[in-house]
Amino acid sequence: MCGRFALTAPASTIAEIFQVDVLPDVLPRYNIAPTTLVQTVVQNDAGQRELTEMRWGLVPSWAKDPRIANSLINARAETVASKPAFRAAFKRRRLLIVADGFYEWERLDKKTKIPHLFQLKAGEPFGIAGLWERWTNPISGEVFHTCTIVTGQPNELMAPVHDRMPVILPPSTWDVWLDPKVDDKDQLLELLVPYPADGMQERRVSSSVGNVKNKGPDVQGPYEGDA
Repeated sequence: MCGRFALTAPASTIAEIFQVDVLPDVLPRYNIAPTTLVQTVVQNDAGQRELTEMRWGLVPSWAKDPRIANSLINARAETVASKPAFRAAFKRRRLLIVADGFYEWERLDKKTKIPHLFQLKAGEPFGIAGLWERWTNPISGEVFHTCTIVTGQPNELMAPVHDRMPVILPPSTWDVWLDPKVDDKDQLLELLVPYPADGMQERRVSSSVGNVKNKGPDVQGPYEGDA
C-alpha cells in the first residue's frame, strides 16, 4: 500500500513538469497523510491540464457514509477496473497525484519497522496514477472531491521493502491516462506497471515520519539506527 508521501518541490517546478498553472498556496509538505488535501492534476472540460486539490481517500458517489474513505486510500491495479468502489472512476475520472517522494516501512520483526523514502533519481516531482470521485453530502448538499492512489506490483528496488508500490506514470502516458474519453480498459491497464527501478533511488529516513504530527524536513533525516 501507499499511506504516506511528500511534495516539497517549488511551485515553479511543478508548473513546468506538469504544464499547469500552480495554486498560489502550494507549499513544501514532507509528511502527507490520508484524509488530507493533496495536489492533483486532472484534464478539464476544455481538454487542458489543471492542478486542483482533492481529499485523499475515495468516497464513491453512492456511499452513504464518507468514512468509507479511510479504507479506500489505495486501489489495487489488479482489480481497479472491476471493484465496485473504483470501476466507475477508472472509466471516466482518472488523475495524477503529484509527489516527489513516498514512504514505505520495512518490517524487520514484530517490534521494528524502518521507514524508507523512495524518489526518482533526480529528485523531481512525478505523477502517481489515481482516481477521483465527486460526493454530495445528502444533508448539507456540500460537494466533496476525493481521490485514491493506484498501487501495483513492486519493482526490484521496492521489493525488498514491501510487496506493493504506487504506480508512477511516465510523462509519455499522462495524456492517455488523464483523458476521460479514453475508455479502452486494456489500454489503460497496460499503463499500470512498475516504474523502472534504475530510474529511482531510496534511503532510510527518520522514524519520526511515522507520526503524522511531524511535518517538517526532519522526517527525511537519517534513520536513527544508522547514526
